[in-house]
Amino acid sequence: MIGRAVGRDASTSDNRMMGANDAASVVIVNYESGPALVGCVEGWRNEGPARVVVVDNGSTDGSTDEVSRRFPDVEILRPGRNLGYGAAANRGVAATDTPWVVVGNPDLEVHAGALAILVGALSADPGCALAGPLIRTAEGERYPSARQFPSLVDAAGHAVLGIFAPDNRFTRTYQRSHLDHAPAGTATTDWVSGACFVVRRDAFEQVGGFDEAYFMYAEDVDLCWRLGRAGWCVAYVADAEVTHLQGVSTDRHPYRMIAEHHRSLLRFAGRSTRGWRRLLLPLVALGIGFRALLALVARATGR
Repeated sequence: MIGRAVGRDASTSDNRMMGANDAASVVIVNYESGPALVGCVEGWRNEGPARVVVVDNGSTDGSTDEVSRRFPDVEILRPGRNLGYGAAANRGVAATDTPWVVVGNPDLEVHAGALAILVGALSADPGCALAGPLIRTAEGERYPSARQFPSLVDAAGHAVLGIFAPDNRFTRTYQRSHLDHAPAGTATTDWVSGACFVVRRDAFEQVGGFDEAYFMYAEDVDLCWRLGRAGWCVAYVADAEVTHLQGVSTDRHPYRMIAEHHRSLLRFAGRSTRGWRRLLLPLVALGIGFRALLALVARATGR
C-alpha cells in the first residue's frame, strides 16, 4: 500500500463498487476549445463513466452547443462568466455524486482504458486520494505531469533557467525527468497536472476542493499539497494515458495567462512556505517577477 487511509472507512464491498467505471463521473472545464471539446467528450463517454459534465466558462465559440447536439445526455453547466479553472471544476464536482471524479481539460484525447486504470489504482489503495495519468503532447512526447515540490534552490534554478534552457539540472529534478525512462506502473509523487486526474470524492471534499482564489495555474499544486497535509497520497499512473493538445484555450490570451501563472505561483509560495524560509519570501517574489518578465519576452520573441 502506498499511503494510509484517511477519511471514511473503505470496506471491501465499497472497493468492489468503486472499481467500476460506472462509479466515476467526468468533469470537463471548457473555455473556447472549439472542435476539441467534442472529441474530448466522446473519448470519455467511450470509457463508460456514470456521467459527463461540462462546465463552460463563458465560451462564445459554439463548442458546448455542438456537444449538446451530438450528446444530449451530457450535462452542460453555464455559470455565465469565466470563473477560472478551479472554481468551475468545483461546480462540476458538486453536480455529481459518484465516489470517483475525473477532472480534466477540454483538449484531451483519451486513450482506451485510461479511466479503468486510474480508478483501479485508487481503489487498490484507500490511502491514495488522487491519481494522474501519463500525459503525452500532440507530438507524442511525455509531458512532465508528475512533479515534486521543489526546494528553494531547485525553484530558483528552474525559475531562471527553465524557459530558455529547459534541460538544466534544476528543472530536471523538479519535473522528475527520470520518469521519462521509468517502467510503466504506479508511483507516488508530490503532485500531478490538473490537465487530467481522477480524485476520491471523500478526499476532495475533506480539503474543500480547489482553492478558488487561483484563477488559472497552481490550483493543482495547491490541491495536492493540501491533500498531502491531510494525510493522503498522490499517485502517477503511467499505465493510463491521455494526449493533451495544449494551448487550445490559453493561446487566446497568452499575456494574461502568463500573468495569472506567476500570480498563482506567488500565492502558493506564500501559503506553503514555513518557518525561517518565510523570511525569504520577498526574494521569492522578486524571482517570480523576473521569471514572468522572461516568459513575456520569450512569448513576444517567439522563443
